[in-house]
Amino acid sequence: MPTRVVEVAPERYERWRARFAENNGADGPQRVVGTERFDHDPVALVLVRRGGYAVGLAVGGRLTAHKVGTRYVQSRTAAGGWSQQRFARRRGNQADELVGAVAEHAVRLLRGSGARALVAGGDRALAEAVLADARLAGLRDLPRRELYDLPDPRLAVLERAVERARAVRVTIAD
Repeated sequence: MPTRVVEVAPERYERWRARFAENNGADGPQRVVGTERFDHDPVALVLVRRGGYAVGLAVGGRLTAHKVGTRYVQSRTAAGGWSQQRFARRRGNQADELVGAVAEHAVRLLRGSGARALVAGGDRALAEAVLADARLAGLRDLPRRELYDLPDPRLAVLERAVERARAVRVTIAD
């Protein structure tokens, strides 16, 4: 039986659930098989992809502090031999610089912020590398929601991540 996940804003959830029950009844073609709430406040957000990052703190569903930026990380090339190795080293160095810069912003904005949850998103490996910074140890053990399907982090993406962090995830069986 295939399932899918729907994200519903917490303030709309009760009305959504009532309408869902009305449309599907007891024997309907669809049924809710699970819900996951993420009721934490304030929430720290760390979104990073090659070339862009966003760090923020949301209180009550609104961003209270944020930093969004870009950082160049070279993409893969078709070159072979020594050139391929040289470009791989350059990519690695640029990714390390990106992780360092994002960690600095995260420390400045999030350390001591009183965050009770963490949203990590973008590129999983880069986000984990940022959170591996010893100065961010307090964030690593917080309840976490992962949004690795986000596009390049910009302010609009960060704001959407805040909405998705608060959303009730409803699993529906078709």
